[in-house]
Amino acid sequence: MNVLTIPSRFNGPAGVGNGGYVCGRIAAYVDGPATVTLRRPPPLDTPMEVQRDGDGSVRVRHGRTLIGEAAPSPAGPLEIPATVSLAEAGAAARGARYFADPVFPDCFVCGMNRGPGDGLRIFPGPVKGVALWAAPWTPDRSVADSGGRVRAEVVWAALDCPSGIAAAEAAGLGDGAGWDTAILLGRMTAATLAPRPAVGDKCRVIAWPHQRDGRKLTAGSALLGPGGEVLAVAGAVWLTVPRPVQEPDTKAAGGTR
Repeated sequence: MNVLTIPSRFNGPAGVGNGGYVCGRIAAYVDGPATVTLRRPPPLDTPMEVQRDGDGSVRVRHGRTLIGEAAPSPAGPLEIPATVSLAEAGAAARGARYFADPVFPDCFVCGMNRGPGDGLRIFPGPVKGVALWAAPWTPDRSVADSGGRVRAEVVWAALDCPSGIAAAEAAGLGDGAGWDTAILLGRMTAATLAPRPAVGDKCRVIAWPHQRDGRKLTAGSALLGPGGEVLAVAGAVWLTVPRPVQEPDTKAAGGTR
């Protein structure tokens, strides 16, 4: 029996796995580009059974509960609407609005409470003059494989939160007046188009909204390498949910991005 366990470091909302990271771990059981659908919040530090089907798809269960499933994706690469320079990505991140009132401040990808070498600290903000969100990202040794390349599931994670923030802000959920609605990843399709980035590479992540249909928000994202080359792309479906109640923060107010 194949067993999948998500270490507690890779959380999204409190107590559950980061959606993009979990999708990347599940996608590893599928050959080539994959579409992963999350059915229930992925538990942390808990063995889950991976069941393979004859058609190349997989299901991940915790007991009788279906946590997620994946299948090979026939879709080609997403069309990227625009790219940005590293300087433009940095300027966008400095103007980020979401982080004035973060919904998931301890998220592995976008949590402001996560320090360097612990979380990815990707803080996307809107790019001036275009419907694009961007942030710089320089991967560290803690997310690399033995060859010094970023692990595939971490690439999935890096593509996750930026698309959600772009989709939510474009839909008016984060307008500076506070977030009374949260979003959770429902489905993600990703493909790696080039070698994964190496430790220390000055990358940037971009994301763009597609549309809103009731509770569903769709968006795309891409990881760009130091020279602006496209390393990976993803499309995501997000679901709006009532914002979780946060415990009072006993730490010092504020933070540095």
